[in-house]
Amino acid sequence: MKTAETGARGVAPSSAGGPLPVIAVTSGEPAGIGPDLCLALERGEVAARVVVLGDRQLLEQRAAALGIEVRLSEPGSASRPGMLAVEHVALAVPSVPGVLEPRNAPYVIAQLERALEGCVRGKFAAMVTAPVHKAVINDAGIAFTGHTEFLAERTGTPRVVMMLAGGGLRVALATTHMAVKDVPGALTRQGLEATIRVLAAELRRRFGVESPRILVAGLNPHAGEGGHFGREEIELIAPVLEKLRAEGLRLAGPLPADTLFTPEVLSQGDCVLAMYHDQGLPVLKYASFGRGINITLGLPIIRTSVDHGTALDLAGTGKADAGSLLEAVRAAAELSRAATGVPR
Repeated sequence: MKTAETGARGVAPSSAGGPLPVIAVTSGEPAGIGPDLCLALERGEVAARVVVLGDRQLLEQRAAALGIEVRLSEPGSASRPGMLAVEHVALAVPSVPGVLEPRNAPYVIAQLERALEGCVRGKFAAMVTAPVHKAVINDAGIAFTGHTEFLAERTGTPRVVMMLAGGGLRVALATTHMAVKDVPGALTRQGLEATIRVLAAELRRRFGVESPRILVAGLNPHAGEGGHFGREEIELIAPVLEKLRAEGLRLAGPLPADTLFTPEVLSQGDCVLAMYHDQGLPVLKYASFGRGINITLGLPIIRTSVDHGTALDLAGTGKADAGSLLEAVRAAAELSRAATGVPR
């Protein structure tokens, strides 16, 4: 779709004459640090045309509180340092830093819907999401598990994979946001096979890894210790890996998670597949917190995100680090250029 502002497939001309991807950035939970982080994008440190989705008055108030001199402009206007393009999405009620307000939950969802629609229609080349607060959205009566699940449902994507990257690591998840007690029941041969297929395909398509090597963690301590600590490795994980290896996929595992994240083992793979959220992500966040990013694989659009939460206690204080958001925008721009054929 062509628009007057961006041209085809979310690409806009730059002042230097070359094309730039147009990236939608949702400002997330208004009481959190999302608005603060988005204001840092006015520095112009990324090779992209950024459009922030959020309430203009909220952003103006937060900029004043933080002492940031920024001029909010309309999407499609000339971009330069000190200016921030904002697509206005109205708050339901005024927001106070650090104070959650369930009445603003629909505002948070509206940002996501508008960014997603813009990506699907070609207005934006990619979307980047600042953190949201899942509990307050659910408290407002809106069922919400997370960005990954929301975008999968809205795009009708049967299988998406959550992957975080940073500190020289890529860590993908077989299950995402659920109680640990529910993980064994959520793991199935069909689901694990689908996850690995998406992961391998996206490493090739999005990241240019021609023959990806995937290190697959076991579920149980010591990868089950031969069945003494659980049989999921024997009855579920290993059969899936054997089937896919026979098709030519390069898969190692199931590997004990306590030794998987050692330099020697990691050097043998391009990505780790962990069985559940807190099996893989603590290691990645230790290695990269503040600079790591979240990438949703398998969607028909490009979506990246920060690797942290809303940090309500830091909102409006000037102490929030925008590093992860900047890296997420850079990654979205890079992936967009690869997808659209724009020179890197």
